[in-house]
Amino acid sequence: MNLSNRECWIFDMDGTLTVAAHDFADICCQLGIPGEKNILEAIDALPPAEAKQRRIQLEQIELDIAEHSKAQPGAIELLEKLRSQNKRVGILTRNSKTVAAKTLRASGLAPFFDIDHILGRDCCTPKPSPDGINHLLQNWNATPQKSVMVGDYVFDLLTGRNAGTATVHLDVTGTFLWPEHMDIGITHLNELNQAIAP
Repeated sequence: MNLSNRECWIFDMDGTLTVAAHDFADICCQLGIPGEKNILEAIDALPPAEAKQRRIQLEQIELDIAEHSKAQPGAIELLEKLRSQNKRVGILTRNSKTVAAKTLRASGLAPFFDIDHILGRDCCTPKPSPDGINHLLQNWNATPQKSVMVGDYVFDLLTGRNAGTATVHLDVTGTFLWPEHMDIGITHLNELNQAIAP
């Protein structure tokens, strides 16, 4: 698949543009959620008052993690390349927008993104819903056929599939657990940089 003609690039954040730092089993433990469940969906299933408290608790946990965020190797170089080619870039994360902005600042990636193009769980239905991608593409007056979703987890790939974009799976281990949902698999962001080089 040729990615060099793709005009819009939408990235997951944690584990994709930043080094994975979330211990989800520990977060589930802190929140009192069974470890095998997806956190946001598990919180949504709680009674309203309890769910509200857990969301506040989750936000604080994520803000603490965001403070120490580091850019994924190759992220700055890739974003510089995309900017030099006048590509549009956005973030779609299951974090809140506030956490996303703090993560990007801490990791040195904030200058590459317009704040309006950073979408979190409080901006749209969380991944794997295509709502976030659809919102960005509408804002950019762009089509899925000219767009890419890049992420490290199955929800990212499903979101791209659901929206009709190309999907790139970053897996630093090279395992690629969901080949049926990805168009391209990479182990380092430099591979994308090379793929779009003129």
